Amino acid sequence: MFRAIANTFANCFKIPELKSRIVFTLLLLGLCRVMAWITIPGLNGAELMKYFELHAKEVGNSVVGLYSLFTGGAMQHCAVASLGIMPYITATIIVQLLTAVVPQLSKLAREEGGRAKLIQYGRVLTVLLCLGHGTLMTLGWENPGKIFSGFSGQLVLVENLWWYRIQTVLILTTGTLLLMWLGEQITERGIGNGVSLVITIGIVADLPSAVQAAYYMFAPPAGAAETHFNLFHGVALVLLLLAVVAGVVAVTQAQRKIPVQYAQRMVGRKVYAGNSSFMPLRVNYAGVMPIIFAQAILMFPSKICYLLSNLEGMKFFGDIGRQLDVGHLTYYALYSLMILFFSYFWVATQFNEIQIADDLKKHGGYIPGVRPGQQTSDYLHRAMSRITLAGAIFLTVIAVVPSVLGQVFLIPPAVTRFFGGTSILITVGVLLDTMRQMESHLLMRHYDGFLKKGRIKGRF
Repeated sequence: MFRAIANTFANCFKIPELKSRIVFTLLLLGLCRVMAWITIPGLNGAELMKYFELHAKEVGNSVVGLYSLFTGGAMQHCAVASLGIMPYITATIIVQLLTAVVPQLSKLAREEGGRAKLIQYGRVLTVLLCLGHGTLMTLGWENPGKIFSGFSGQLVLVENLWWYRIQTVLILTTGTLLLMWLGEQITERGIGNGVSLVITIGIVADLPSAVQAAYYMFAPPAGAAETHFNLFHGVALVLLLLAVVAGVVAVTQAQRKIPVQYAQRMVGRKVYAGNSSFMPLRVNYAGVMPIIFAQAILMFPSKICYLLSNLEGMKFFGDIGRQLDVGHLTYYALYSLMILFFSYFWVATQFNEIQIADDLKKHGGYIPGVRPGQQTSDYLHRAMSRITLAGAIFLTVIAVVPSVLGQVFLIPPAVTRFFGGTSILITVGVLLDTMRQMESHLLMRHYDGFLKKGRIKGRF
């Protein structure tokens, strides 16, 4: 098996176009990692990094720790990419929501060149969100003790505060826009979905610290307290990791195959005989996007509530912010509902059953036992709604249950974040999508691909 995988990777570099795409993608992802280490001028990034290392457990269970994970550790270095790619994702969500409810935008999306206009609107909205979020982050760094509990140092090293504020907001906005541009370049000229890969490379960068935390669970360093974990916990942790990976792969590759029959038809002077085929409907049609969307939305309310709680007469916002922190029942309830919502929302905006039914009718195709036209559209809508529910429930369970188990058994946050739940779900899902694109290039050149069983075959 490993020899076959090695041969497949070797074949990837035998195709000049695929080789250039892979190298281009790796170079841009490396640039994204460099941006996560360049400290903004006038800030003491080393002091904040020291705080994160000393308070890893407290920070890991908070929204701040989760946000730092999705920025690839850029925020704890006070780096130029501290905002990460999340403002762009949030802007994309807002534009898609408006497209579904505003008739003018819905009409624009169906016109030629309308998608390009909507992407442009999303970019403009990204700039506005970056300016707002960057301002909040800049003011937070001025008073770090109010955001980072127990922090007693000073992050701002510049005496002229207004110059620091303007400079920092512009740098943070530019950093996010550069990440957005790099992600779009990867999608267009590289391999895989660029935005998803930018998030994934930040998560993977946390792997060494997660492995170290897992090792210290069973062999604590000198001077540390004795651990309550034993061999049974280690075996259970490994089994949980394998179960999550296997479940993600199985559900991501799962399909419902709708049989389609094509009648005999004549096009010009040619007569095309009738044949049978199938229409594959993916169980997890939205992939990892509902997880990313839900995380992007839930990162902001808690931080905003904490900032409002510092104002006079607004102390009750602090209680709301604490309820929206990671680990509280309110957070998990909202997180689960948002995953379910965005799973259906993605299908509603990306899967057009009316268009599919019209295309089948034009080409003489029909689903056995279902009349062409409106009944075919209704049948596809019902089928997609049912399998989307199964995929959405699976995403919710995988994202929430490992985190809850980590809190119950007092597992370090770095371990639960990576070895189970959201991080591993995003990483495996994005890697599968990237491997699928690489496989399509390999199959066009008559090479064997990665995904043997998940390949779409001409029978059902």
